[in-house]
Parts: sequence; C-alpha cells; structure tokens
Amino acid sequence: MASSPKASVDREQIYQWVQNLLNPETREQSLAELSKKRELVPDLAPLLWHSFGTITALLQEIIAIYPLISPAHLTAQQSNSVCNALALLQCVASHQETRSYFLMANIPLFLYPFLHTTSKLRQFEYLRLTSLGVVGALVKPDDKEVIQFLLNTEIIPLLLRIMEHGSELSKTVATFILQKILLDDHGLAYICYTYERFKSVTSVLQSMIDSLVREPSGRLLKHVVRCYLRLTDNPRAKEALNRTLMPEQLKDGSIMKMIKQDDNSTKRWVQMLQRNLSNSKNPPQQF
Repeated sequence: MASSPKASVDREQIYQWVQNLLNPETREQSLAELSKKRELVPDLAPLLWHSFGTITALLQEIIAIYPLISPAHLTAQQSNSVCNALALLQCVASHQETRSYFLMANIPLFLYPFLHTTSKLRQFEYLRLTSLGVVGALVKPDDKEVIQFLLNTEIIPLLLRIMEHGSELSKTVATFILQKILLDDHGLAYICYTYERFKSVTSVLQSMIDSLVREPSGRLLKHVVRCYLRLTDNPRAKEALNRTLMPEQLKDGSIMKMIKQDDNSTKRWVQMLQRNLSNSKNPPQQF
C-alpha cells in the first residue's frame, strides 16, 4: 500500500507534463521529461493522442525548425528538443490503438524534410536517426496498412540515399525499414514493378556490400543479406540477380568471412540465397 501514493503522484505528474506541452514556455522541459518516462507509461500514446492540442503542439515543435535545416543553422539544443518530440511521436506510431490514427493524419510526412537533410553535423544525424526511428516503429509490427501508406510516399528514395550516405546506425535503420517493406508482398511487387525501381535498390545494396568489405558491420550486413534474399522471391528479380546484379561476395560465399561466428541467422540467409539462385527451375523471366 505504501507505493500507491507515489504511483498516484507520478501519474499526476505525467498529466501535468502533457498539459504543459501546450505552453511554449514549459514545452521543452515537458518534452524532455515525457521522453525519458515514455517506456514507463504503457498508455502514454493514447493519452498524447486524445489530449486536446497535444499532437498539434508536437507538430508545431517540428515545423518550427524547418527554416533551420536548409541552410543548416540548427543548434544541438534545438535538435535535442525536436528529437524529444519525435520520440513521443514514435510512441504514438508504435501503439496499436493509435497507429492507424497516426497514418490517417499523414503525420509521417512531417518527418520527411528531416530525412532529406544531408549535413554530417551531429545534430542533423541525430535528427535523421530519430525520424527513422519513428518510421521503424511503424513498420515493425508487419502492418499492411503501414506499408501501403509508405509506398504512396517518397520513402524509398529517401531510404536509399541514407543507406548510401548515412552513418552506420542510420544505414542500419534505413535498411531495416527497406527490408520490412520488401517482406510485404505489396512492397516486393512495388519495388520489382519496373526494372528502374529494382535497379535503384540493387545498386545501393551493391554499394553497401562494397563498403562493408572495407568497413565490416555485422548488424548492417544482416539486413542487406535479408533484402537480397527477399528479392529472389520475385522471379524477374531473381533472374536479373542471377545474370549480372548479384555481388560476387554473395555469389562465391566469401561474404561468410565477414559474418560473426555466432550469427547463424545471417549465415543461413546467405546459404538460402545461394540455393535460390542456383536452383532456378522455372523458365527465365526478364523485366
């Protein structure tokens, strides 16, 4: 019984911080506190969504820094405050009760200007990574509605650019999102619908394999291999990969030297990929 008053006080404090988001004077502190506590409040997402003016306040925080991203004038403090707002939006995006509302309101589109940025400054990298985290939270549960929404936006070229030029962590999250899109049947069909789309994806994946040979990263390699494996489920993509577009490191198995000893899933995916390419029983299909 002794813990009940404390739990009550904590709950009241959460309500107060949510209320304080409406006031520009108290918003920054409330964003920081709610962001730190978000894992401890299971119903924070519905609370944020259904509280009057709260989502608008979070979007105001995001929109306010648009003029500072090009040209790049964003400070570390401004980036940190916006990333706290993005962390709360990630909470809303990942919750089953609020995910559909989040999509219907087109809120992911407010993050795309951040994914467009190319500055290597730490505050911009943090902004891109946190924005990717929101999209990653959306795709994690294998929701077809989410994939359909993303395919109707410019997400694929944004992901490909980050996969090619971002930091290792940003590349990893972006490749994970692409992998989740590919694992959906509509996503695979969309990327393989034209040769140009397919080639734009495989060109970046090839570039990543080349970079990984120079600077190995087990977690990034895992997602790249999984993307290639999924592409072989499409007959036309499989044929194109078999002909010219499969990296030699995956074809000859030399990529195995880069895989950690205990990473059995990636080893298995490489073996499945090689089997898929060598056991082509159907007539060749071309784009």
